[in-house]
Amino acid sequence: MGFKCFLPLLLLWLITDCASRPLYRLPSAANHGTKKPLQTTRPYNLAHRGSNGEFPEETAPAYMRAIEEGADFIETDILSSKDGVLICHHDVNLDDTTDIADHKEFADRKRTYQVQGMNLTGFFTVDFTLKELKTLGAKQRYPFRDQQYNGKFPIITFDEYISIALDAPRVVGIYPEIKNPVFINQQVKWEDGKKFEDKFVETLEKYGYKGAYMSEDWLKKPIFIQSFAATSLVHISNKTDSPKVFLIDDVTILTEDTNKTYEEITSDAYLDYIKQYAIGIGPWKDTIVPVNNNRLMTPTDLVARAHSRNLQVHPYTYRNENQFLHFGFYQDAYLEYDYWLNKIGVDGLFTDFTGSLHNYQELRSSLSQQQ
Repeated sequence: MGFKCFLPLLLLWLITDCASRPLYRLPSAANHGTKKPLQTTRPYNLAHRGSNGEFPEETAPAYMRAIEEGADFIETDILSSKDGVLICHHDVNLDDTTDIADHKEFADRKRTYQVQGMNLTGFFTVDFTLKELKTLGAKQRYPFRDQQYNGKFPIITFDEYISIALDAPRVVGIYPEIKNPVFINQQVKWEDGKKFEDKFVETLEKYGYKGAYMSEDWLKKPIFIQSFAATSLVHISNKTDSPKVFLIDDVTILTEDTNKTYEEITSDAYLDYIKQYAIGIGPWKDTIVPVNNNRLMTPTDLVARAHSRNLQVHPYTYRNENQFLHFGFYQDAYLEYDYWLNKIGVDGLFTDFTGSLHNYQELRSSLSQQQ
């Protein structure tokens, strides 16, 4: 069955049977034959939480849509349930992207935790078993995006996310984040004293993810492991040789694990340190090119300094809506892509609109061939 035929059927199955909250199947035995390999000749199209401009983020349909639209990698955030099952969900709480508020049976689960130095109140993944989490429906984060799928698709597990990539009709990479590891390790305990990061690597090993960047093993099952916590990347460095990317937030924010500002960890000395463990950095795009009153200012030298150390640069997040496009791009997402890929010279973009970036790259490739 062709992929384009399969996607609508999957959506129909999930929508009509949403009450039972079916799991996405684990890797099938279907023989897709020789798959088209990952493209490695142009900057990577990184599907940020799937094609979440169209579907609720980090759901099976969002990832399958991103694959259909041409994503090179599908990106996710890994957290844990109360019973230690690794799940795909961006926020440590469930309030903004699920229908938890409609589930009165869980009303007494509201808690307040300290997360990255701030007190947060809400419903947290670590207070629900996987079975309980599967009764929730995902919903769109932004009210100005399509709301028709709210509540129709469940939270998926790390295993299910990997299965979607492995069952794609071409080679598609995964880009999982070790999310909020300090908080998860405080709240969830595993057997034999294992840490969140250990369970994360064990899951990848179970599905055969291994190999240095561009190695034969890596090209068969491409992966980037990402985290804002440098200590997590260091911890797993002797457990897996899969390539790692160090995420960078606004320069004024403190890291959750070292209490340093991201300004400190974008210094030459820190880049020299992290390059021992990572092959790239994933900065917030405003850290590369500061913004004032929604206008781009003079770019920093962060990309040049990273490239001089053979570190790739994968900034985030690119969104097509006018609320997110700076004035100089005149409400044209293609102008933004062109600026970042061809003027700033980054190596990949995290986008909510995978199809838009893919279409831009295909158009530019076609024009280049005609010249």
